[in-house]
Amino acid sequence: MDSNHPHKDKPILFFDGVCNLCEGFVQWVIKRDPNGTIYYASLQSDFAKAFTASTDLKVEDVSSVILYHQGRFYTESDAPLQLAALLGFPWKLVYPFVIIPRIIRDNIYRWIASNRYRWYGKKEQCMIPTPALQRRFLDS
Repeated sequence: MDSNHPHKDKPILFFDGVCNLCEGFVQWVIKRDPNGTIYYASLQSDFAKAFTASTDLKVEDVSSVILYHQGRFYTESDAPLQLAALLGFPWKLVYPFVIIPRIIRDNIYRWIASNRYRWYGKKEQCMIPTPALQRRFLDS
């Protein structure tokens, strides 16, 4: 990621824009982030591809969400745990689950991610944010 990028200091939640579960998760996060500190971009967006272009991370290979925070990308089970810590109390109480070995957490995460379309469905296009949320969606 380019160190001069204008969004490099903002937490960004990248999500599968056609996944109903992922969109529901984004809506859940928005409601619990009243100060609007978290920004969003779909994994399918040009913004996501450009933002991750100089990294080893390939957004087209990611299942569901990635969190970018303080110069680091969090994937799989680390993403929701780090996000919970960002959301503050009471959600940060979930963060101690990080002590569960990552291989266990990630296997559960992958199982849910691999079944998300079957369980929750998907849509033809990414969600369109309301005008009030437009500034927090970096690919709209």
